[in-house]
Parts: sequence; structure tokens; C-alpha cells
Amino acid sequence: MAEFWNVQGNEKSDTQKFWLGLIHNVFKINNPGDYVDFEKRVKDGHTKFIDAYVKSTGIIIEQKSKGINLDEAFRQAKNYYDWLPNSQRGDYILTCNFDEIHVHDMNRYDLNAPPEIIKVSDVSRDNLGFLLTPGETLPREVRISIKAGELVKALYDSLMNSLNDTARENHYTDDQIKKAEENINVFCVRLVFLLYAEDSGLFKKSQFINYFKPRAVMANDALSKLFEVLYTEIPKRSPYLDDILKEFPFVNGGLFKDKAEFPQLDDESKRIIIQDMAEGFNWSGINPTIFGAIFESTLNKETRKQEGIHYTSIENIHKVIKPLFLDELTDTLNAILSEPESYERTCKLLAFQERLSKLRFLDPACGSGNFLTESFISLRRLENRIIATLPPQTLKAKNTQHDGNIAASSEHAQSNGNIAASREGNTDIIKVKITQFHGIEAHDFAVNVARTALWISNHQMWKETQSIVHTDKPPLPLEDYHHIKHGSAMDDLPNQGWGQRGWNIDHEDILYIMGNPPFLGRAKQNAGQKEDVRNAFGNGEIDYVSCWFEVASKYVQDKKTKAAFVATNSIVQGEQAAMIFKFLSQRWGIKIDFAYQPFVWKNELPDKKKMAHVHVVIIAISTDPPEKRRLYDSKGKYKLTDNINFYLAEGPDEDIAESASKPISPNAPAMTSGNMPADKGNLIIEAKDYADFVKREPKAEKYIKRFIGSNEFINNIPRYCLWLVGVTPEEIRNMPLVHARVKACRELRKKSSQPRLADTPHLFREQMNPARYITIPVISSEGREYIPIGWFDDSVIPSNVLRIIPDATLYHFGVLTSRVHMAWMKRVCGRFEMRYIYSNTIVYNTFAWPCPTQTQRSRIESTAQKILDARALYPKNSFAALYDDSTMPQELRKAHRDNDAAVCEAYGWDKNISEEDIIARLFELYHGLTKHK
Repeated sequence: MAEFWNVQGNEKSDTQKFWLGLIHNVFKINNPGDYVDFEKRVKDGHTKFIDAYVKSTGIIIEQKSKGINLDEAFRQAKNYYDWLPNSQRGDYILTCNFDEIHVHDMNRYDLNAPPEIIKVSDVSRDNLGFLLTPGETLPREVRISIKAGELVKALYDSLMNSLNDTARENHYTDDQIKKAEENINVFCVRLVFLLYAEDSGLFKKSQFINYFKPRAVMANDALSKLFEVLYTEIPKRSPYLDDILKEFPFVNGGLFKDKAEFPQLDDESKRIIIQDMAEGFNWSGINPTIFGAIFESTLNKETRKQEGIHYTSIENIHKVIKPLFLDELTDTLNAILSEPESYERTCKLLAFQERLSKLRFLDPACGSGNFLTESFISLRRLENRIIATLPPQTLKAKNTQHDGNIAASSEHAQSNGNIAASREGNTDIIKVKITQFHGIEAHDFAVNVARTALWISNHQMWKETQSIVHTDKPPLPLEDYHHIKHGSAMDDLPNQGWGQRGWNIDHEDILYIMGNPPFLGRAKQNAGQKEDVRNAFGNGEIDYVSCWFEVASKYVQDKKTKAAFVATNSIVQGEQAAMIFKFLSQRWGIKIDFAYQPFVWKNELPDKKKMAHVHVVIIAISTDPPEKRRLYDSKGKYKLTDNINFYLAEGPDEDIAESASKPISPNAPAMTSGNMPADKGNLIIEAKDYADFVKREPKAEKYIKRFIGSNEFINNIPRYCLWLVGVTPEEIRNMPLVHARVKACRELRKKSSQPRLADTPHLFREQMNPARYITIPVISSEGREYIPIGWFDDSVIPSNVLRIIPDATLYHFGVLTSRVHMAWMKRVCGRFEMRYIYSNTIVYNTFAWPCPTQTQRSRIESTAQKILDARALYPKNSFAALYDDSTMPQELRKAHRDNDAAVCEAYGWDKNISEEDIIARLFELYHGLTKHK
């Protein structure tokens, strides 16, 4: 392909042929025209046409003929980008001249940033995979940041090896080892800053390595001396310093303040620093948002237990910050800039810049500071757009006059000419400061990383401003910055209880609280965390992340404050939805401003096979919600709705089910769980062992029954158990293999948390064995239209991961397997990842049954039997096969449709009622049945 376009390439005649051919050849797609719109219309007073627009990713392509410079092409494409609705804008703009493809990342784009350039001859799925699939290719700055993280990891490992040798030789105590590890963390942070400083222009080119390399023999002494010099103001430095040390600038900021001892650098550590980190890598291109997280994962013992290093993608960070504040700010600035140039527009721009400087941001579980860093960068980019647009005369006035005189000097502002040349000498142009950004973090090394990431981002944004307008304000010394606090966000303030605890962040205007607090489900919380949860909610059976919502709810009483957190999806499912958000609503009056329904949060790894996945939600809360709220689906598309309830669905806040110990509907049969073996497998006989066991112990055959849990039930997997209810001690002793298993069961139960069960080691914890019963799997796939529900008799023993209804009839089976009950289950159930967790207390007991006539009841019994008859036509098929949407037999699907209609009729509803209307009407019934509770 590249050879063909090496000899031709005309914008007018070859664009479509080129891109269709590229998609076909690179992505092996036979219908490339389905993915691209050519000559897509956009309007801004006049109709314009985008050369190519990729529908799946929103990427704009501006094509030019062979040999044409692409700078102007990007400016043209950027206009198209601005004219598109937000919902149609992608993350990239591509420009191409048949020789090169220039990739402009619109999330990272600054006013003068060079694009990533891909030679057409080098195009592959590895570097252009994002064209059709979002996130398939890691952007260049991400690859650079990951490489930087790998270098830090190599040095860290080398230093730790040296520490371990020293600790063994000198018999270090645990406290000494911990302190030494902390010093290594500090050393790595300082070294990264030095390497970045000499590559990015903060220091002279190669200034650090030119000092360190000749002194590598005495590396530790040389570095200790350098660290001291960097924190000493130049007038206070010793007059006897070496000339090379005198040349280093004063850094300040606290980065080099404290003396930190670190292990003697061995030859390998020195080689890594000199050859790999300094001479073999350019640190100026790292992305502080990404690299901060990668850097922290290198220094964090907990994350180092995982394979590789990871970071939270900028795309995911923007899912929080864009709807929280960035979209509104961007839209406001775009509206101002769309006005004709005038004195009034200049005043609006200056007022908007002042507004940006008054905002305050807090991440009360900030880790490496990636949410803060990305928010700072985003605000500074908005400010740079303002600076690039202000008339030169106004910029001069900002340096010499106050607002009252700006107008006079702005009236004759010129909009053309060499702006940069006329802006010399401005020192107070930048108003957005890192001091607007606050964090709380429990790990001290993460605090250091977060501060350093913000310093680096501050310098990078200063350079972007420098590319627009010259400023005499030097990048060093660093701004003294202590707004990332070391401590727990859940610590009580002195002499104050939970209701008064807070984060003590002063703010002049609006405070935005955001972040990704620790998830920690109930089973993983330590005693102190469980106590936090109990103090907050009066109940310790809640995910730890909920505590951040509780404290944030106090802050949003100030209507200028908004909060948005990433959280596990479990907090808006099952009983936790009421335990957390109904509680917070009643206590604090909070509402949901916007929300993302459950989606996969990817902590990206260099090896995509090792990507860590967790299902999360994003929830924004305030007491002053917008008139219309944004509700995002799992793919990031949103719709506007009047209210988002605590299940993250459209509907009133009151529509939330609370756990019930028995059915709320009168005459509904009781549901219970099956039997827990509590035996470590001693009472279980696997299918592969069944024949041999019966052969060796034939007397036991009459005491063996089929044993099913959710997996065995859904996938028709044979499994067996010893059911010894009513069996005498003598009979057990006369079956040696059975007796041995019973003895083993007794021994393990004596050591368990329920030692009383050791008194009956031959029995399951429960002995539920009804003559006939309905069974429902506790966990089942969210991909099925209907949860498989079955009937069994006493020849089958249900396990504790099945729900059973011993006193059920065909009528009950028909209602439970209907789309009405399925809709209720999907709305109120808990989830494991995204799979349904069927609970008797939160799903079954809260379900409002119909009140059918005898005719309606008989019809449901008839349609329920037809479902069983349709299943019987496929006796060897598992429920997994029968209820797979792509393989469900026609007879079974029709039987379910007829049953759905019969159940809807019993409720008095149209058979075509929508699922949302089913939910709304079931909640009306629910409220009626529970109003006297």
C-alpha cells in the first residue's frame, strides 16, 4: 500500500480510495465504507465538509495532497472539530498528505504542541489501532511515560537489592528497614525531577549528568551535596562551592529540603542512572498525570505485588472531571470566543480567567495526584486559550495597570500582527496556580509523587504559555506547595466526632471534590475501616468507599460545592443502595447531578493481557442539582433526565427497595437458601470419583444424592453428595470410606468459626430436602433475558448458592420466570461484577405479586407448563444453552412470550408495556405494600 501512494496522492481524487484501502489492509475489514463518512457536513453560518469522519470514534481526518505542509490542515480540521456537537467529537484529529499521518490528541493538545507523526509506510494496527476502536493504541506520551516507569522500576529494584544486602549484614530492625525504604522512595522522586529538569529546560542541558558522571565513584557524597545546594538560596551558598555546583539554580518547593540517607549506589545502580535513565532517555515528554501513577505503583509495595505497572487512563479521569466542571467551563469559554472581537469580549475573557483562578479542587484520596494533575492541566489549557486570544495591548496593561485602566488600553487592541513579539515582559499573565489543588493521601511516598507531578505539570504548562507570549517569570524556584497532605481522609479532627469531621479546605468560590477512593468491600476491611463505616452509617456491612460520599455530603451543603467519585458498582445495587444513598439523602438532602452506569474501569498495563478490570460507577452529588441531569451508559453515551435515582436509573429517589425479612405480598410462599456443606469437600463426591467410590463402598450408594449449586444447575454438571440424614452411627461405621470422611469433617469443623457443627459431622449445616421445590441460582449471567428457574424433587440436594421455594406451585413458577419479575430483579438485585445476585431479602421478598382472578391464575399455570414442556423437548441441553439469546429454541421463546402476556394481564397491564413502566408500576405497588412499615 505504501509503495502505491509513494508515487501519487491527490486530495480531490484519491482521499476515499486511500482511506478505504488503509482500513481494509490494516484492519482486515471487507466493508471499510461502513466505518467512514466522507464529506460530512458541518455548519457555522456556512456549510463546510470534513474530508473523512470515523463514525465509531469521532475522529476527524483532514486530507491534503502529496507534499503539502500539514500545519494549516490541522487549523482547518480544528475549526470542524469546534463546530461539531460535543457528542460527535472524538479524541483525535488526523491530518495526512499521503506520506505522513499527523496524530493530534485533543485531550492532550496544547496551542503549540507537535503531533505524533506516523509514516504511511509504517502504519500498522499497533500505532493506528485507535482509528476504529477507542483506546486500542497507547498514545506516544503514554508509551513514553510507561518507559519512564520501567526505568524507575529497574533503579528501584537495584537499590532495594543493595538495601537488603546491607540490612542482612548489619541486622537492621523492621523500623530501620522501613525508614530506609522511605529514603529510597524520596531518592527516586528527586532523581526523576533532576532528569526531567535537565531534559526540559529547567536546568541547562545535561547539567545534572555532567555533574554526576565524573563523580560516580563517590556517588552518594556527590548527590547529597547536590541535594543540599538545590535547597539553598544562591546568596546563602558557600563561596567555596565547586564551580559546577554554583551553576545549579535554587529549586525550593520542599523537594530537597530534608536530608535523606539512601543505600550506597553499586555499579548496577550507577549504570542504570547514567546509561539508561540520563543518556538513554529523554524525560521531557513524560505525561505527569500518567507517569505519576506509574511512578507511585513502582514505589508502592501493595501495587508491586501485581504484575507490571499500571495507571488510570486520562480518558477515565475525564469521565469524572468533564461533567463535573470542565464541560461547563469549556462551553463558557467557547461561547465568549465565538463573539466578534470587541472590548466587551475582552472584559468577558478577563473575568473568565479570574473565575478560573478562584476555583478550588480537592481529591481526598489523591494517591499520585492524577485527578489533580489532569484537572490543573485542563484549567491551564483553558487559560492559555484566553491568553492566546487577548489583544496585545490588554496583556501589556495587565502587567502595569489594574482592571480599571485595562479598558482604556484595550479599546485599540490589535487582533493581528506578531502577538508574541508585542507581549514581552509580562509577569502576571498566569492566574491559575497549583495552590488551587488540594489532596489528602495516606501513603507518604504517594504524597511526594503527587507534589512532583504537579510541579512538572506546572512547568510544562508554563512552557506552553511561553510559546504564546513571553513571560519574564522564571520557572524556578518551585512554588512552595504543601497542599497535598499526608494522612487519612477518614481521621477525626481533634475533639470532634464523625458528624463534624471534615477536610478543612478553604475555598473562595467553588470547591470541586473528586477522585477514586479505595473500594475495599466488607471482607477486605480492617478493624479501623469497619469502625469508620459503622460510625458513618450505623452499619458495618457497607463498602469502604461509601465513607467518602458521607463526608462529601457534608461539604455539598454549601451549594457552590460539587463532588464526584469513582466507586464500585456494588454501592448502587442490592441492599447497599438504600443503606448508603437513601441514608445520605435523608441525612444531608443530597441529589445525584450526573452518573455513569456500571462500566469497566481499566488500570492500563503495558501488557494488555494483564489489564486489571473492575466494574465501577461514577456518581456526582450536590444539594443543588441541574434541572436536567446527565445519565451515562456503559459506553459513555448520555441522555438528559429529570432525576437519577439511587440505582443510577431514571426515576424518583423514593423508588428504592429495602431489605425485607419476609415477603411483602400476602400469601407469597417463603423463599430460603439451600444447604451449606461446611465440609471442605468431605461430604461431596465429584462426578469423576462417583463410580470408583460406589465400587469401593457399595453400601453407600443409597445415601448418595445429586448435589447442585448455581453452576451445576445452569450448566447441567453432575455432582453428588453423601446425604446421611437419619443414618445411624453403626451404619456409618460399617462404611469405612464414609466413616473416614465424616471423621475428617469433624476435625476441620472443630477448628472452624462454627465449632458446634462438629457435633454433627455427618450432616450439612442445613438439612433442606423438600419433596418438590422451585430453585433459582444465586449468581447468573446478566446476558440472559430470563434467569433459568427450575423444579426439583427430593432426589436432588440444593446447595447454599441456590434459592429454593418449597411450597411453590406452577402459578408461582410462571410469575417468577416472567419479564415482570425479571425487570424487578435487574433493578434491585446486587451484582457480582455484572452478573446478577439473586437475594431472597432484597429481590424476592420485596417483589409485589399480582392479585389475579381465578381465570388469570389458571392461564399463568397453563403458560408456565408450556415453558416446562418446551424445555422437555431438549432433555440433554443445559439451561446455559436453552437460555442463550442466540440459541434459545423457538418453542421456548414463544412459551415465555405467552407467559409474559399472561402475567401482565394478571397485573392489568398491556402485554407490550415497557420495562421502565413495569419498574415504575411495581414500585407503586411496593410503596403501597410497605407504607405502614
